[in-house]
Amino acid sequence: MATQDATERFSSRVDNYVRYRPGYPAEVVQFMHASCGLTRDSIVADVASGTGIFTRMLLEYGCSVFGVEPNAEMRHAGEVFLAGYPRFTSVSGTAEATTLPGHSVNIVTAAQAAHWFDRPKARREFARILKPGGWAALLWNERKTDGTPFLRDYEKLLMKHGTDYQEVRHERTTAEIADFFTPSQYQLRTFPSNQEFDYPALEGRLLSSSYTPPPGHPQHQPMLEELRRIFDAHQQGGRVAFAYDTRVFYGQLQ
Repeated sequence: MATQDATERFSSRVDNYVRYRPGYPAEVVQFMHASCGLTRDSIVADVASGTGIFTRMLLEYGCSVFGVEPNAEMRHAGEVFLAGYPRFTSVSGTAEATTLPGHSVNIVTAAQAAHWFDRPKARREFARILKPGGWAALLWNERKTDGTPFLRDYEKLLMKHGTDYQEVRHERTTAEIADFFTPSQYQLRTFPSNQEFDYPALEGRLLSSSYTPPPGHPQHQPMLEELRRIFDAHQQGGRVAFAYDTRVFYGQLQ
């Protein structure tokens, strides 16, 4: 998929993305401190920073963060969300052309985004802006598709109604991580997490995904009707839960 297409996929979904996308386990930042040299003095480029979900965790740790985001609507939402953090700098740029100076950052992160990149070009750009000995970390919250009847039914809903779900789901990308880091080595660390929803939040979470049919699409209303049936069948105390594996792929780019 063309990178330009990817940068515009979430323009109409920003509100739901802000309200209903999951965060990341707090342990991720502590792990990056122990394994990637992250400190409160680190300068980080958070690439495809979106609405600032992971960016805020880095800022709260004390880092100075360039939030590099190509989509104007997402970037504005991130600027509003992070307005209270003086160490945040918003940058209009892409993974392949961040606009940042060479050898200017200690760590480059990309949370929930690297499956959209032109990865060979992004790797070259990451290596260009990293200081010698710097680290790259690619993160994803991977929603589990099995384990409970609700998770299985939700996955069936996406397979049935998603516009291009099988083509763009980021779990497909993990097989290509080695190509991104080559010739450098990389490692993987996984953290469990979960997210609970009442029905309105579940609907918002569904509609935050770029592969779901938007209002006006012939599959939009049938999808929501099926979502309601799934929720009613599986809710306990008015709530259902997603389970995630938060995967962190990390290494030093030569």
